[in-house]
Amino acid sequence: MSNDTPRRDLHQRTGLLLVAVLLVAANLRLGVTSLGALLDQVQDATGMPAAMASSLTSLPVLCFALIGATGMTLARRVGVHRGIGLALVLLTAGLVVRVLDGPALLLVGTFVTCAGIALANVLLPAVVKEHFPDRVGSVTGAYSAVLSGGAALGAAAAVPAAAATGSWRGGLVVWALLALAALLAWAPFCQAQDHGSGGARGPMLWRSPVAWAVTLLFAMQGVAAYVVMSWLPTIYIDAGFSHGEAGLLLAVSILVGVPVFFCAPSLATRLRTQGHLIAVLSLLMAAGFLGLWLAPLGGAWLWAVLLGVGGGIFPVVLTLFSLRTADAAGTAALSSMGQSVGYLLAAPGPMVIGLLRDGTGSWSVPLAVLTVSAVVQIAAGYVAGRPVIVGTARP
Repeated sequence: MSNDTPRRDLHQRTGLLLVAVLLVAANLRLGVTSLGALLDQVQDATGMPAAMASSLTSLPVLCFALIGATGMTLARRVGVHRGIGLALVLLTAGLVVRVLDGPALLLVGTFVTCAGIALANVLLPAVVKEHFPDRVGSVTGAYSAVLSGGAALGAAAAVPAAAATGSWRGGLVVWALLALAALLAWAPFCQAQDHGSGGARGPMLWRSPVAWAVTLLFAMQGVAAYVVMSWLPTIYIDAGFSHGEAGLLLAVSILVGVPVFFCAPSLATRLRTQGHLIAVLSLLMAAGFLGLWLAPLGGAWLWAVLLGVGGGIFPVVLTLFSLRTADAAGTAALSSMGQSVGYLLAAPGPMVIGLLRDGTGSWSVPLAVLTVSAVVQIAAGYVAGRPVIVGTARP
């Protein structure tokens, strides 16, 4: 009986840590999608200039790139676990600050919110690598699915929450309660010791073709994901659908990806190389963009589903951060490189696609570019999927 007690305690603590990881993941897009859903109301109520409103839409990706680059430095100074605790403090504070006053505090609060999200984005894969080394795929899949569900929840529930509270402020600040819950759940783990040999060495990591392939893959899937979130409803509206139908098609694209997000990382960990899996998902995404280009009306629902399934590349890349590194510190280093550079490369994507649409007067050229891009990312996937360990003297 006494011999079973430490084992029971370990299982219980591991279970509590998994709950905390999922709560953290649930917060990693809510602050962004809820603001997007209420941006028109916020602009009308505050008299915010159009330029500032536009900056709020591009701020998250830019913040993910710039702040994400500091993730490894933070992990070395305070540790991965305390780093996530700090990220949750920033996230909770930012969600509150952005509703306190006018446009200036909204901008500051959004930056602080996104800074917290950026740090957690980078460090969470390292926690999975450290505490769930034999379940990297299933845990990454679970938290990716929760992350995707949280994004959909923020987009769908922000407007009803604002209506229920009588103000856009209520529709935004309510998510601080979920962030606080995540912080309280994570607090017991802030003192956990980080293990590992120090992880991937910076210079070696940045000279690794595989590390760069992982980074490029993250960037390319990021462009596709942000284009879908930003422009898919407009593409459908221009094709003849109503605003409500276009919004429903976007919701279908997001929600159909949730089970894929859950399953794809587990499949990735069972494969010796992940190139074939990435190729299949890339081809599905290419088929979705090709369909939107050639027959946006006739196959609208099918294209939305294909894009949602193809988006499963995102959790696969998160899994590669663990599979391509030797320990949690190395995972944090590759995650920091992949996400900071990847988001920086992806940030102009939606704007470039919009400019191509305005310049050509149709969606044909932008969708052709996206189709080709989805096919090209197959090459990056085969390099990123090679079974090597990056950032060490002998990969």
